[in-house]
Amino acid sequence: MRSFLLCHLMTCGMLFMSSSAMSDDFMLSLRRQQKSESNNHQFVRITETESWSPAETAVIVCDVWDKHHSINAVRRMEEFLPRMNDVLKEARRQGSIIIHSPSDCMPAYEGHASRRRAIETAAAKVQPTDIEFWCSKIPAEEQAVYPIDQSDGGDDDEPTEHAKWAAELEALGRNPGLPWKSQNAGIEIDGQLDFISDKGDEVWNILEARGIKNVILVGVHTNMCVLGRPFGLRQLARNGKNVVLMRDLTDCMYNPKSWPYVDHFTGNDLIISHVERFVCPTITSDQILGGKPFASQYDKRKARDVMSPGTVVADDSSFNKHWTTAIAGASLKEASHGAMESVDKPIWYRCTVRIPSVWLSDPGLQLAMGPNASETKAWLNGTLLETTSDGSHFVIPRDAVIADDINLLVIQSSGTESKSSLLAPPLLKAGERSLKLAGRWQFRIGDDEALSNIPLPAKFGIGSDVLFEAK
Repeated sequence: MRSFLLCHLMTCGMLFMSSSAMSDDFMLSLRRQQKSESNNHQFVRITETESWSPAETAVIVCDVWDKHHSINAVRRMEEFLPRMNDVLKEARRQGSIIIHSPSDCMPAYEGHASRRRAIETAAAKVQPTDIEFWCSKIPAEEQAVYPIDQSDGGDDDEPTEHAKWAAELEALGRNPGLPWKSQNAGIEIDGQLDFISDKGDEVWNILEARGIKNVILVGVHTNMCVLGRPFGLRQLARNGKNVVLMRDLTDCMYNPKSWPYVDHFTGNDLIISHVERFVCPTITSDQILGGKPFASQYDKRKARDVMSPGTVVADDSSFNKHWTTAIAGASLKEASHGAMESVDKPIWYRCTVRIPSVWLSDPGLQLAMGPNASETKAWLNGTLLETTSDGSHFVIPRDAVIADDINLLVIQSSGTESKSSLLAPPLLKAGERSLKLAGRWQFRIGDDEALSNIPLPAKFGIGSDVLFEAK
């Protein structure tokens, strides 16, 4: 009888332990979007429930810096920091690993146990191609039109307040443009358990060494670092991890003075919508912590969680105000959606190009413009390009190229005669290598020479829809 009771108690205990372990799994509602069956131009939201083992899950904290050049960005981030820290503590308690990734801040953690732990993690047997580099596009985004213009840097500060904040940063001995030196102190780092790294290969090593299948991204900024960093959403999605964005603990860099001229939080929604359609699903913090998702006190909208900016009606003045995506060589009528058939002002074009370092080992990196080269100017990363002696090509100096990274190419067609079509695709050449830049570019009409560059590196400023990648 005693043996029976003992066995019965042990069985009940095992069942209880099993039930308890199962209940400790993360039950997540993964939200994504797919094209509507009835309308190929519309998307619908789909939510699927998945159970993730905490032991097979990592949370990556992206660029939650101690300082930022935008005071509004600081306010928005610091508002949700306590909630983010609680998510990390709960995930850690349940057995997930936490990877702190404050980019460009590794000197602050030299000798830190969590930094050493990342460095000393054994190299993975298989390293994905280009895992150490920024990723500006994955194949799923090939046909996606990027939803916002962030080429002004996305800073939405009021100018006087921004100047005051810059002065405060300078008084602290910080570079007002790049003021971050460490992760924000509001996020706790467990020196016994956590990892610190901003390197894609190191983060990948950690994930592989710990058997991590699932990754949750929190932090900022969604449209720049969260998507593009070597440890970001795109790299993890294209390399087979079950990755999600925690959409209520993130923010974007978007200025409402830029296209599509919506408020900041709607701009953030549009980026989250892009992620759900083309990159990975999203979740909210209450799925880890309980309660309700985080909501900002600064968001005064009645309608939230916007999927699309709605129909934008174009007229001929629109193309003087903002950049429009169109196919190189298209008729102006087609590119302007019927608003214009010709124009007698200069037309500007821009795209981004990822140029591998191997291209720089070949002689004569050039841009061939075809028969209309004499009517054009070209800039790479703000450097005005000179033409060859016969005027048929632009010469690209090596020191103007950011190798293995994203470069901004801008072309101005200055012709004074009426134009009825966009510029034909140019050809990038280096020795025997070549890449025809045929596809989507952005165009804009006007005389402003400032359009030849943007105020930040191209990988932060230009979306995924006008990127060409040389091989």
